[in-house]
Formats: sequence, structure tokens, C-alpha cells
Amino acid sequence: MKVFEIQGEFGLDNLKPAERADPRPGAGQVLIRMRAASLNYRDIMTVEGTYNPKQPLPLIPCSDGVGEVVEVGDGVTRARVGDRVATTFFHDWVSGMPTRARLRSTLGGPYDGTLAELMVVGQEGIVHPPEHLSDEEAATLPCSGVTAWNALVEHGGLRAGDIVLVQGTGGVSIFALQFARMFGALVIATSSSDDKLQRVRELGSWQEINYREDDGWGKTAHKLAHGVGVDHVVEVGGAGTLEQSLRAVRIGGSISIIGALSGAASRLSVLPILMQGVRLQGLLVGCRESFESMNRAISSNQMRPVVDRVFPFSDAPAAFRYMKSGAHLGKVCLSFD
Repeated sequence: MKVFEIQGEFGLDNLKPAERADPRPGAGQVLIRMRAASLNYRDIMTVEGTYNPKQPLPLIPCSDGVGEVVEVGDGVTRARVGDRVATTFFHDWVSGMPTRARLRSTLGGPYDGTLAELMVVGQEGIVHPPEHLSDEEAATLPCSGVTAWNALVEHGGLRAGDIVLVQGTGGVSIFALQFARMFGALVIATSSSDDKLQRVRELGSWQEINYREDDGWGKTAHKLAHGVGVDHVVEVGGAGTLEQSLRAVRIGGSISIIGALSGAASRLSVLPILMQGVRLQGLLVGCRESFESMNRAISSNQMRPVVDRVFPFSDAPAAFRYMKSGAHLGKVCLSFD
């Protein structure tokens, strides 16, 4: 089978095609012929060696994918040959609270990931995606979709009329916008691009802020939210934007810390958190049970994820470079056709 793997040492120039023996499923496992995959920022960090510099190589990257079950091992009850299934980010986290062992069971590092024509996974690490979605749309769900769902619904307790602040226009932020609108919430979106702000307005945002033109965008968001602050912040920037998020959020509001695109460390006063009763929640995707709950909501609302661009599997390095450029809005996908 054909795969893409990080060879020799880290770096996008070392993400290269290779041939591996076709795998076979063991007891409790399924063999999937992949149809589509999607990229997350974690995948870029993994390939470049900044996510886990100690990761053994070679490694097949990427955690998100959709394919057709072509063979099942003994004892498999959760899928049949011919089923379309999506991978879960955490292979061993089915439900309940995270544990160290569960958090180590991730595809695309340390386990080989989805940039392979064929892959074997345990039956506990698959779900059946919504039927109305294309393969590429379904491939966007495992990380970005589940993360946004957990931030707003599972942990955030999102309600109609709430105000949600989303940062940027990447996969998690666009999913958060879509879920917020699904629940009847209002969305304030930020971006450094007026063109992208126009596009999120078309997707249903309520207010937009160009953070490059507004250094105090956190205070601006607070004012826009009826002068009391937003209920939820989907924080993807990290240390470089957390101070602004604290200015934007209302007393008793929540900030879901999802990424660290602007840095992982900074000097920050804890007084606003303490004095305003703000809840900071770190999130690392979620369990299979959350994935399945999200899928039911997507199906009942016929929601369609936003796919920015689809690359052929053979052009995987170009897809990585395109995503790293930041030109995308929503998700970047690969098609195995």
C-alpha cells in the first residue's frame, strides 16, 4: 500500500511517499480502505517535530480520516464490511474522564495515522459518520468538530441566546460558529482578513472584528456583547491572546483553551480570573461518546462542515504547506480517489 511518512528526520521536506505491506486485521480490529483525510495544526507540528520531538520515526501522520471497512477480525460487532467509518482521535478513550493511558492512544503520533491507503484500527476507535456528508466533509469531524462540540456543548453548556467569541477562521473556530448557530447562540468572530470576515458573516456570524486593526479587540468584543461580555470564548491563540479573551468574557463566563497558535507561555495576572469568577477549561478533543453525540446533532440539523480545499492524496505535502500558509477558512482535506 502507498503511504506518506515522516522519514529520517522532522520537517515538511521529509514528508515523503513510501510503500508498506498491506496490513491485516486481528481480533477486534477492522481494515479500512481510506477515502479521505483532513489536516489539523497538530499534524503540521508533528511533521515539523515541535509537537513531540521524541516521536520515533518513520511515522505516518494525521489522525482524521474516513474510509470503507473491507475486512473485519474475529469478534468485531461495531462494523461490517462495506460500512463507512471515521477514525477517532483517541483510540482508547471511549467515554468517561481522560486518563494518561487514554491520552496516549492517538493516531498520527504515537500511533501511525491516516495518510495510508489501508489502515487497521480497533473497533472501539471508529464511529459511523453522518450519512448526508461527503467523505471529505466527514473526515473533518474527529478533531476539529469534536473539540468545538466539547468546548461549547459538553463543557460549556451552550444555550440559545448565549454569545460566543471565536478566534480566527480555522477548523475549530468555524465548527464552533456552526454549532453556536445550531443552538441559537450569537457569534462574534475575529480575523486579520476582511475577506475572511465577510465569509464568516455569510456563515452566520453576528459581529466581526479585525484584530489586526483593533489592538483592543477583547474590550471591543465585551462592548459588543451588550456591555456585559461574552458567555464563551473559544481560545485557539493561547498565551498571546488569553489576556484579550479575559477582557472579552463576562463575569462567570468560560474560556475554552484549545490551542497555542500565538505561544504557550506568558506573564499573566490571575486577578481577572479570580475576581470575575471566570472558568478556564483546557480541552484536548474528546472521547468517542462525545463524537457520537455530535454526529447525532449534525445529522438532525443536516449541518455541513466547511471544507476550504481538497488536495489529492498524492499531493499531501502541498496540502500541509497550504494549511501552514493560513490562507484557508475551515478545513483542508485530502482525497484518496
